[in-house]
Amino acid sequence: MATANQRGQHAHERGTGPGPGPGPEASDLHVLAAQLRRMNGEINRLVHGFAGSHGLHATDVQALAAILDAREPMTPGRLREHLGLTSGAVTACVDRLERAGHVRRVRESADRRVVHLRYVPEAKEAARRYFLPLAEAAAATRSRFDDDELAVVVRFLTAMNEDLRLVRSDER
Repeated sequence: MATANQRGQHAHERGTGPGPGPGPEASDLHVLAAQLRRMNGEINRLVHGFAGSHGLHATDVQALAAILDAREPMTPGRLREHLGLTSGAVTACVDRLERAGHVRRVRESADRRVVHLRYVPEAKEAARRYFLPLAEAAAATRSRFDDDELAVVVRFLTAMNEDLRLVRSDER
């Protein structure tokens, strides 16, 4: 049985896909929303698989991604803000990640109260291997677009993420 990702690739190759009638317009908001939901579902499937195979929760994998993507050392407080969790929930999350060997709590500054969360290199490599098919799919997809098209895609995704950040339930 083909995965949704494979079915989507075959639809792309045929020039068909979900949505009203053949060849929906890219500006059709319904088609765009459906494709974003579909991509989110595929990524969630991978995240849940990784979480399950490592004895983690899906939120723990989101925390790992946040630690990986952080431009400055991640602290539990910043992680709490990023994930929109309570401090107790973040402590439980970091405890699970530490017990599973994915992160370390490090006190690097002169202020010993400041804790940085560091992704353990071996665990990062294990995640990289697990998510390699996602990286390969992204590379294959990227190769079908030129630099100008990719710049528009990145601009769209950046704007979408910023707008979604503003509609978090805790800010409503």
